[in-house]
Amino acid sequence: RLEEFLKKEVDLELSTLPDFEERVIDFSEVEQLMNSINTIPAPCAPVINPQAPNAATGTSLRVCWGLFSDDTVEYYQLCYKPVSNERHSSEQAEYMLKVKETYCTITNLLPNTQYEFWVSALNASGISPPSERAVYVTAPSPPIIKPKKIRSCENAALVCWESRDVNPVDSYTVEL
Repeated sequence: RLEEFLKKEVDLELSTLPDFEERVIDFSEVEQLMNSINTIPAPCAPVINPQAPNAATGTSLRVCWGLFSDDTVEYYQLCYKPVSNERHSSEQAEYMLKVKETYCTITNLLPNTQYEFWVSALNASGISPPSERAVYVTAPSPPIIKPKKIRSCENAALVCWESRDVNPVDSYTVEL
């Protein structure tokens, strides 16, 4: 029977015409609701602090910054790269960290090396402009004492060492 029914042509006619009304949708309530929602603006640019004394070791740096506004911040984006005097310094690898606090200790760095840091603040509305860039430098590696060149007498001693650093070291402190 189904096969016979499917072979028939069926002509459907509606006895009444569909009655469509023109409706005007009023979005004024939705607009009022949207305007009543307090949106938070994207944060202002943080201010990165200059390097503090004793904030570096040979392989780490402690970087601090501040946000001098009442902006809501979910986290900070700390970026850094080694400072290079070469022409292709723009090709230098950049690193990025997500940080909840206004400070961060970066590890696994090279001794006696300059690093450029900048930070941005983020919230649900967006990202702030980046801070000014600040240059921090890691502490030099300890020198290597040359034991075969050490000489001494009753009132004096001669101690020789060599630096393992590529960049020049400003001064050394010898303790007895």
